Amino acid sequence: MLATFVIALREGLEAALIVGIIAAFLRKNGKSLTAMWAGVLLAVVLSVLVGVGLSLTERALPQASQEAMEATIGLVAVFFVTGMVMWMNNHAHEIKRQLESEAAAAIGQSSALALASMAFLAVLKEGFETSVFLLATFSVAQSAVWAAAGAVLGLILAVAIGWGIYIGGVKLNLGRFFRYTGMFLILVAAGLIISALRSGHEAGWLNIGQDRVFNLSWFMPPGSVRSALMTGVLGIPTDPRVLELSGWGIYVLLVAVLVYWPRQYRPQPVRITQMLLGSSAILAVAALALLSFYPQAQLGLPVNAPLQGGGQAILQAQDEGGYQLHVSADNQAPVDYTLSSADQKMGREQGVDLQEWNLTQQAAVDSLPTMLTLDQVLALYGHRIPVGLSPAQHPGPYNVTWRADCAVEAAVTGNALYNASAHATILMTLSGSGLLSPRTFTVRSAMPEIGCNWQLDPRWQQQVSDALQHLRQAQVRHTFWANQLPLLLGLMAIISLILALRRLSASRRASAVSVAGSRSTLPENK
Repeated sequence: MLATFVIALREGLEAALIVGIIAAFLRKNGKSLTAMWAGVLLAVVLSVLVGVGLSLTERALPQASQEAMEATIGLVAVFFVTGMVMWMNNHAHEIKRQLESEAAAAIGQSSALALASMAFLAVLKEGFETSVFLLATFSVAQSAVWAAAGAVLGLILAVAIGWGIYIGGVKLNLGRFFRYTGMFLILVAAGLIISALRSGHEAGWLNIGQDRVFNLSWFMPPGSVRSALMTGVLGIPTDPRVLELSGWGIYVLLVAVLVYWPRQYRPQPVRITQMLLGSSAILAVAALALLSFYPQAQLGLPVNAPLQGGGQAILQAQDEGGYQLHVSADNQAPVDYTLSSADQKMGREQGVDLQEWNLTQQAAVDSLPTMLTLDQVLALYGHRIPVGLSPAQHPGPYNVTWRADCAVEAAVTGNALYNASAHATILMTLSGSGLLSPRTFTVRSAMPEIGCNWQLDPRWQQQVSDALQHLRQAQVRHTFWANQLPLLLGLMAIISLILALRRLSASRRASAVSVAGSRSTLPENK
């Protein structure tokens, strides 16, 4: 409630001051206030519509998009309030003179539209800022009812003070008022920084610096006054993270220095311009360096994957796409498998994107015997007599032909084997030894000569999972250091450059005015 009260009071008072000063000036000059009030009313309606529209849009979005929008609104609100605090801290003492000068210019043009536009734009600016700031504050408030009550009370008090200033019954030191309320709003905006960073993490934008610094639940139990003050007003959660605490501290320190640094110790304007230009260059170079040279995240896995029971599998990427898998299992013949890109399917397991293959290919049977005894047949059939084969009538030996189908399952991620195994289905077709027709049976015992019964060591799966976890952490760091941070540094460099150019332009205009004034005071040559 306190945060929304101060926000509404300060923003509302700023708008009420503008309207009051314009109205008093117009009344003193005998002009109608109708056009001004029309502009004020339109601005208020549009501001309310903006706030309602943003709220309805946020509620209609999916959860992740809601978090993204809350983060965006929070950062926009921080930008608004920071600019407002800095501007009012420097210009509160001259706002009356500036507004009266602009109103006089509008009266000189005899334009009701100009007066309406002045009031409309002034109130619309404050209304937009108030809508965004209050919406961001409502998202972190513990009670929406009390937050709304604080906003309403703040607006009512702002209107009352503005009316008092208009009729001359209230004398307010604007510089001191905006200076002290600015201190409070800086802390509120810093809390919005924390809220925006947390919403950005929940939206999937920021995944770095999420380690919890400390637990404040003992100090701010739910429902306590301290919880209402620290969390509801200042936006500080009970479990601040490293990134959130860093953002809070940097913002408070930077803005407090910019706003409240003693004037007598501030650098000269020329020096400030040089510092801004230098800062812009340094920030731009840092952004380009991070963007260009920060190392890419790579999966750190060995080329050779061990097999259960001994041996190894080697995966080699092919220039034309796909992979060649060479398997050399102990006591089995080496085999090569072609994992072509045309046969691959995409899958996902435990949060890992996989390239998957399910292949069946015929294995070489040249090394298998062409004749089998009855005992050999029984051993291959699991020490059982195959159905349809009578030892008394068909004692063997038998002529045999073979067919071996090798089924391979393989999964690859990041040019490394994630999982792989193979098993063979072997058919033996017997003839001769009194058989009236060939009989085909499935071999039930492993045959090492085929080289198609193997799987990766189960410990390899754990090694791959650990490596993938490290890869994801490295990718998060890369996203922050090589993408998000350079973008932020680039924006800061652009802002510094714009501020420096504005100062240069203002300095040149001031110099031109000074030179013109000096020339006008010189005595004419006679």
